[in-house]
This record gives sequence, structure tokens and C-alpha cells, in this order.
Amino acid sequence: MAQGSVDDAAAAMEGRVIGDPSRLWSGAALDSRQVGGGELFFALPGERSDGHRFVAQALERGAAAAVVHEDVEVPPEATLIRVDDTFEALHALVRSVRSRLPEKLVGVTGSAGKTTTKELLAAMLGRRYKVARNPGNLNNLYGFPLALLGVEEGTEWMVAEMGMSTPGELGKISRLGRPDVALFTNVRPVHLEFFDSVAAIAEAKAELLEGLAEHGLVIANADDPEVVRIAGRHPGRLVWYGIEQPADYRACGVEPLPPPAVGSRLTLETPRGSVEVELALYGRFNVENFLAAAACAGELGVELAEIAAAASEIEAAAQRGQVHRLAGDIVIIDESYNSNPDACRRALTAARELPARRRWAVLGDMLELGPSAAVYHREVGAYAAELGFSPTIGVGELARELVDGAAAAGVEASWYRDAAAAEEVVDRLEPGDLVLVKGSRGIALERLVARLLERGGSS
Repeated sequence: MAQGSVDDAAAAMEGRVIGDPSRLWSGAALDSRQVGGGELFFALPGERSDGHRFVAQALERGAAAAVVHEDVEVPPEATLIRVDDTFEALHALVRSVRSRLPEKLVGVTGSAGKTTTKELLAAMLGRRYKVARNPGNLNNLYGFPLALLGVEEGTEWMVAEMGMSTPGELGKISRLGRPDVALFTNVRPVHLEFFDSVAAIAEAKAELLEGLAEHGLVIANADDPEVVRIAGRHPGRLVWYGIEQPADYRACGVEPLPPPAVGSRLTLETPRGSVEVELALYGRFNVENFLAAAACAGELGVELAEIAAAASEIEAAAQRGQVHRLAGDIVIIDESYNSNPDACRRALTAARELPARRRWAVLGDMLELGPSAAVYHREVGAYAAELGFSPTIGVGELARELVDGAAAAGVEASWYRDAAAAEEVVDRLEPGDLVLVKGSRGIALERLVARLLERGGSS
């Protein structure tokens, strides 16, 4: 991971060293509990707590030095870097490190599919290059700097998921990361609490181009009108992928794998030929994620056979489409990480392809949808009913509307105030049932998934 002397780090951040400037650091931490030894600990102010309160704890755990902008009480042998603003200092250090590490970087953004696309692309590029990627969901103005400072020396490509929830945020991340490739997955109605239209969301996604290298490459979804609009502004090299529209990289003949396998079979057609692919992720939306990764990997020199091999070996990221088979042929689809109206519809559509005696939809609140939230929830409930999900379960206050939409469409529907209350669903399952669980992070439906998995052994 990124490393150097405290003195050099202080120079990059325009800070002043108090203590031993020759101490060596490796990586960074914002949470004292995450210090393993040797990191720079950045004492960032926060709404609930201030990192300056935990400087002593970070140093006790082995931090090489703490970056502070306030006076703190520490042992006399401690090393500090005093700066004017710890948040700005963190970004200054990232800009300095990025000048040499990693060698190249792909920035991935979109309303949905970022994490899966990142994982697929990292697996494909890893067949040929030394690759790094954001661990977990470190994709914002706090997480991305940590991810980059954790990149190992000699890394040839970093696949960096870049997210945003407000205008201007992605532009700042892009200018920090200075991507050599910008990859756009899609633009959907998410974060509408902060944006007045899908077009406005697209404009915020377009900020990824602000830090793109002068001769950078753009990989874009030809099936998404808003992506087409914003990517079309790029004056340089532009590569398209898609299923429906003409594109450089296309998926043809897409069909589900025969049960009990989960995934899709398709032919990947590219400017350099075609290859048969068996993708070990369920649903059409994951075919789109695969295409995004394949287009990028193909343009960066990965052979088609290597792309196909990576697709067959990939596993769903935690809480993002994991399929669990329990005793009694019960299937649990864990989509509990997050949700929005479009992603929920796609998950329902994909789950409908899997065989089952009875299909359950356990759907939590979809947050940050602004004044149209009630309408979106009713529509999703009606869509679940249309696809035959009965019972349809709503969890959370907004999900009352979802349940109303499902019930009005004629299916069994019930509402629970929170994930704990919804745990009674566990005792209602019968052999052959399929349960899709999806909701926004704030609803914590992963707790319900854990209870469902306790019901029997999973595979």
C-alpha cells in the first residue's frame, strides 16, 4: 500500500510535524478501530463524533502518526502532523500518491451495478495485470481516498467504484482519482431527495469526465438514453456495450442456465470476434454488468477466453444477488444491500426466472426518493403482484404504500414496521418457496436474511 516517511506526507499536506519526521507510514485510517499498525490516522470532524477524540487510541493501536487540526493530548513520544484542515489534508495526500500509484485507473459510476461491474472487471483484468479495487463500498469522498492509499506498490490497474449522492461530489472524486478510463453503467431514479429529475442525476454522473485523462477512454451503455446523452460529449475514444442497441460489445442469445444452476448463457460479440459465456450471476441486469466489464477489459488487452473464464468463476458480492439454497429446496435471494425502484423491478424480474412453488417478495423501504416516494412504492408493489409474487411483504414506513399497491392488484400482502418484526416470515416458509429480499440500507434487511439462513444449511 501507499507508504513513505511522515516528513514527506507532511510536505504533501503542507503540514508541520510534531515528533519524529523519519517515522514510516503505510496506508491510512479514519476510524481508530481500523488501525492495524503503521497507518496515518486522520482525525476528521463528524456529525456524531470528532476523530480528535480518538487520536490517543489510534496511536496506542500502532498508528505511525495522527493528522490533526486541533490540539490533542498524547504521550510525548507520539508523532503528529498538524494541518489547517484534516479533510483537505487527506485529499492532498491522495493527489500526491496518485501521481505514481496506481499506474492506471478505471473509474466506474452509475445508479446501479457499480459494485458488481467493479468485481467482474477486476477479475478480468487480474488475468493479465496486477490489479487493485475499492474494498467493500469505499466509493465516496471519504472512502475512495482510503481505498487509493491502500493500493499496493506496483499496481498496474485500479478499478475504482465512484459514487455520489449530491451534485459536485463525483467531480471531486474524479479529480482525485484522475481516471484513465471512465465507465458508465446506467442512470436511474435514485437520490431524488437531492435531485429534481433523472436528467439532473445524469448530469451529476457526467462529472466522472471531469478528471478523465486527456486521451482517456469512455465505456458506455448504449441501451441507456441518459448514458448515451452524457457519454456522447466525450471528444475522445468511446466504446459502447449493450443488448438491445447496436454496440461494439453485445450480448446475444441470452438465456437462463438450466436449473439448478443460477446465471445466464450468452454469446459475447466484440470487434475482435465472439465467445460463448456462462455467467455465474443471475438476471439480465447482471448480463449488463458483465458487458460493461467485458467491454472495458477487452479494450485494455484481455483476451476473450480470459473474459469468459472470469465470468464463469465470479461470485455475487455480499448482499448483492447472492442465491442461497436451503433445506427443503427453499431459495433465498439476498439483495438486501440497497434498493431503488428500477433495481427492485429488475431484481423481481430476474427472480421470476427461477423455478419455485411459491414466490415471496420481501421488500423494504426505498429511501432518498423525495416527494414521489409513495408513488414509486405503490408501483413496485403492483409490479411484484403482476409477476406473481404472493405473498408480497413490505418492511418500513414507506413500504405501507408498496403493500397497498400489491394488495390492490389482488395478491396476499402484509406489512411489518421493521426487519425484526418481519422475522415471523421465517416460520411461514414451505418447501419449494423462493424468497427475494431487497431494501435500502437503512432498513437493515440483512438481519432478516441471517434469520432465514439459520433456518437450514445454505449452498
